[in-house]
Amino acid sequence: MAFKDESLLIFDGACGTTLQTMNLDPALWGGLDGCNEYLNLSAPEAIVSLHTAFLEAGAMVLETNTFGASSLVLSEYGLEDRVVEINEAAVANARAAIASLGNDSKHRYVVGSIGPTTKLPALGHIPPEDLAAALKEQARALIGAGVDALIVETCQDLLQVKTTLICCFEVLEELDSSIPLLCSVTFEPQGTMLLGTDIAAVCATVAPFPVFSLGLNCATGPTDMVSHIHYLSENFPGRISCIPNQGMPEVVNGKTFYPLSPDEYGQHMLDFVQNYGVSIIGGCCGTSPAHTAGLCKALSGVLPGPRPEGKT
Repeated sequence: MAFKDESLLIFDGACGTTLQTMNLDPALWGGLDGCNEYLNLSAPEAIVSLHTAFLEAGAMVLETNTFGASSLVLSEYGLEDRVVEINEAAVANARAAIASLGNDSKHRYVVGSIGPTTKLPALGHIPPEDLAAALKEQARALIGAGVDALIVETCQDLLQVKTTLICCFEVLEELDSSIPLLCSVTFEPQGTMLLGTDIAAVCATVAPFPVFSLGLNCATGPTDMVSHIHYLSENFPGRISCIPNQGMPEVVNGKTFYPLSPDEYGQHMLDFVQNYGVSIIGGCCGTSPAHTAGLCKALSGVLPGPRPEGKT
């Protein structure tokens, strides 16, 4: 069965916050502290171990450790000339984790993660054509390395969304690739995207593109996503994804703590799948392999519930 034919796709959990719990030798960053993507080269065994933990917890889909692997972000670490190398290594690490499962490797997929960079075109941080050039380079590398799909995630402004979707579809056509492209936007606790866009505007903007899915990730926990997911369920014609944080972070004993337990997370996501027809689920910041296991437990034998006629 192909990625696009799976009725329910369970994504993995957080990369960054999980790496923080692994007590990695600081030397592995090579003085590039904060550049998780560099670990694809300097510590591939750590990245494979991270991926494997989520797979063993039941995840079907691994996102590559490439959220910030465009030249725009890597240039902040002097790595702008290593975009292809880092993205290819990230895909290889995810594939190695799946291969380690042996007979359990069926129905496991690798999705190339493309983040929003650190520059928003709507705020004048970067011309759209420069953003497109950087993201095209990353998309070519991920597709060339053999990902099963791409996800454009944590999108924060509509100009960025449109620019990224256009350039990714141009690369897919250029490479004669038909892999799915997923789009995931981020809504702040106040109920809009960072620049004030509401869910109706997002839906209207993305609907003309042949995306595989539209959904939400990051910034909030599942409770703050309910109204947006409800709107998408009734108005977006394609599949819906929901990849929340584990609640709003708190500081406990000087450390960041995400309050949602694995069981609570699983029950929230069960509600989205059964009552809103969400068919792509996973976790963002704070989601550990234990949360993935809780999610899989809650969804054992469950299929997405019905949506209004004409919506898939």
